[in-house]
Amino acid sequence: MDEQLFFKKLNNLCTSKDIFYFLSSLGVMSDTMAAAALQRISEVEVDDNGLKNPALLENEVFRALCFQFEFESSRLSNTGLLNALQALVKLHIDPQSTLMTSLLSESEERLSRGQLTAENLCALGESLLELEGPSCAVLEQIVKEMQERDIERWSPREIVMVYKILQVTAREGKQYQNLLNRLNSTTLHTVPQLSPNFASVILNSLVVLRQTQAVLLVTALCKHSVKHVPYFTDHELVNVLEAFLYFGQKLQIFTEALERYVPGSILAMHPQTVSKVMHYCCKKMILSKPIFDAVAEGFISSADRLTTDQIAAYIIPFGTLNYLPPSGTSLFRKLEAVLHARLRHFQPHTLLNLLHSCVLIQRYPVNFLTKIFSPYFLQKLQAQPPGLNRVVTSQLTQLFLTVTLECPFYEGPKLLSKYQVKACPTLHSSPDVHLFKRVKTGLLYLLKKRIYFASEVSTPYFYVVDIEIKLDEEGFVLPAAQLEEVHRRIALCVDGQNRFCAHSHNLLGQEAIKQRHLQLLGYEVVQIPFFEIESLQNTRKMADYLHKKIFPCTYGLSN
Repeated sequence: MDEQLFFKKLNNLCTSKDIFYFLSSLGVMSDTMAAAALQRISEVEVDDNGLKNPALLENEVFRALCFQFEFESSRLSNTGLLNALQALVKLHIDPQSTLMTSLLSESEERLSRGQLTAENLCALGESLLELEGPSCAVLEQIVKEMQERDIERWSPREIVMVYKILQVTAREGKQYQNLLNRLNSTTLHTVPQLSPNFASVILNSLVVLRQTQAVLLVTALCKHSVKHVPYFTDHELVNVLEAFLYFGQKLQIFTEALERYVPGSILAMHPQTVSKVMHYCCKKMILSKPIFDAVAEGFISSADRLTTDQIAAYIIPFGTLNYLPPSGTSLFRKLEAVLHARLRHFQPHTLLNLLHSCVLIQRYPVNFLTKIFSPYFLQKLQAQPPGLNRVVTSQLTQLFLTVTLECPFYEGPKLLSKYQVKACPTLHSSPDVHLFKRVKTGLLYLLKKRIYFASEVSTPYFYVVDIEIKLDEEGFVLPAAQLEEVHRRIALCVDGQNRFCAHSHNLLGQEAIKQRHLQLLGYEVVQIPFFEIESLQNTRKMADYLHKKIFPCTYGLSN
């Protein structure tokens, strides 16, 4: 039979039974036709769980095909040899069998004689990766051979295969950086042709190989990924999200693509993929209500099937980005039920992060704080990385401050003073320098003297106030250093963009709880958000704005 007609008929067959029937009706086949038959069998009989029907390996037609490859390996074409090897690897044929050792030996011999094309080298590399993993010494020989070839002529499949081989042989890429530079340059021109799988694999390789200098390629791949969002597998989407995070990429059109895809697919997505989507949103400070609302609904229906790490990954971003979804009541009722059932299964730091995120949005885990503040749990926290570092002790302190200020009915154990910190670490809370300077200049214009306000004031209560103004009983402004006759304290929160979710006026959880607690501690909190003052043209307008904001009725200066 003509080869093209053979391939056409073969590709229309969807079961091994049909394939064997078709093959048995033929007289003679070339080795490339026989290899194609093996490949088609592997395509229809192998899924994510492995070989569907192991009995097919005993089929007479299958055994006859294997016999041909085992005893005529030296007479096979390169294509027949390497395609057959790929198919047999996929079918999980014993690597120590005479058949496999014969094909591998012949392949490696042809490699050493320089007889393999770039496509052949990629096919051999793919088989060896599957068969022997990154420890295979022949992979390095393939890479050295590839360096001599004309990269500009490679197909997308060959490019992808080289990235995969380099990913396991070169790691950080230093050893083969010259080859990588050529490869990165060539790949840039092929980006529009890349399938979802190829784009994902290359981005993953660039992360593993730490190709931070390949800015143009990374940017092009990330933009190209936008149109593939609905078509990525779970694993591919995770690779793409990790690349966006690693390379610091942030595209509004990518977020919009996620918003169109994730809400309708949440129940079909693997929990680890949903966790990665939430991690991405959290790290990029993206409050996507369509995604968060869908994840909340997904959690309510599937929380019992999630691992403890996945539970934390689903929930923590709600606190970090200060968002309570419409289903918030059901969401936290479900979380409480899960915690009651599986509390002892949580790693100490995971549990602390989870409970801390809850209080940021005024969901108080009072039923579990007895455990958190117990000496035994604190010892476990200390014993596991990162131990009781400043961030961890700040979370503990803020939890304790929350129940003290917001849960007066709490009567459980207290957090021992040795675990409390006096000042909150400034992760996102440091004021925007330029904005801060403009506000202070406006205040100076308003109050006439610098002595009437203090900046970055440490309070006895864990928080640092951006700007503090003291008033006496009659409402006159007092010198900032004065300690007596202070009747009111005004805390100005100069909130730059770093204290809000991206492209949003929604305060981050850490800032929201700080302002809430300052009010409960007796401060009059006045928020000065960036979006209210960025359009103010001069100091006079800034002073007028501050006057209306801080002293809406009147103000006076003490003598």
